[in-house]
Amino acid sequence: MKDFFVEHVARFDNSSVTSYFVVTSLQLRDKKQGGQFLTLSLTDRTGTLPATMWEDFEEAAVNCAEGGYVKAQGRISKYQGKFQMTLQKLRPAADSEVDPADYQPATRFDVDEMWVELRGYVDAFRNADLKRLVFSFLDDPEIGPAYKSAPAAKRLHHAWLGGLLEHVLVLVRVCLATAPFYPEVDADLLVTGAILHDIGKIRELAWKSSFSYTLEGQLIGHISIAQGMLREKVQELAPFPEKLRMLVEHMILSHHGKYEFGSPKLPMTPEAILLSALDDLEAKMQAMRNEFAAAEATGKGAGEVTEWVRSMERPLFDTRRYLEEEK
Repeated sequence: MKDFFVEHVARFDNSSVTSYFVVTSLQLRDKKQGGQFLTLSLTDRTGTLPATMWEDFEEAAVNCAEGGYVKAQGRISKYQGKFQMTLQKLRPAADSEVDPADYQPATRFDVDEMWVELRGYVDAFRNADLKRLVFSFLDDPEIGPAYKSAPAAKRLHHAWLGGLLEHVLVLVRVCLATAPFYPEVDADLLVTGAILHDIGKIRELAWKSSFSYTLEGQLIGHISIAQGMLREKVQELAPFPEKLRMLVEHMILSHHGKYEFGSPKLPMTPEAILLSALDDLEAKMQAMRNEFAAAEATGKGAGEVTEWVRSMERPLFDTRRYLEEEK
């Protein structure tokens, strides 16, 4: 069974390691001087480690596949400041050799407790139509279980089992704490948008042995999927107020905030503007936590910035760790 995890890679610099992983990418590439080599991304529940196999890779390239479990042997080293693994051996792993829990990162919070809390906020709605709309999703025998287990993203933020529920619950808490400062905002409508804005991710993403995009996710995307799901539920609930349907749909379509971020519409209502801003903030704060953890795991000191974070177009700096070290 697995005894080496990616988060511990800094402890094994210049050491040989044998362990099990999920292959999340696998490619044959051409060498500049001729011939080929194999590049892979080896993943477990704590992170992803890039790997290269220069020799005797032909059998592994045929028998190992993306999304499959492998047993890998190789040496850990740093290249351009990042850890990697140079492989000597690679083969598919039998099901009896792996525990799926080692390869799927999961929320650190209790899913059932989060689910009860989320439902409690919906139960407190004053608007009966919005209450029955949201519960029609949460009580759906297919949507509900998927909502509880889905990641919120493939890698950027809350990319773990239960991540969608965790992200939404924190967002709802922030929405309810913020809404009283803005009397223009309808709190029930805002929370409805928070709960449903990413509902399409349960069909955009797949999370069996590793996180990936479904064909529907690649061709349509979670915003358009969510729009379709909303319209289906509204038809099932008919009669349903057309004004509320339109306002909820607008929040779904505009929650990314900008056209270049994938929003078909810009936020135009008080609820849509606040939802977009708070959703972006909540996602960024979690992505920041991920970067701080990765920096510490790879040996960066408290006085150093993280690697360049492409999604934010900057490196980040952990003030809490910096000040605690000073103490």
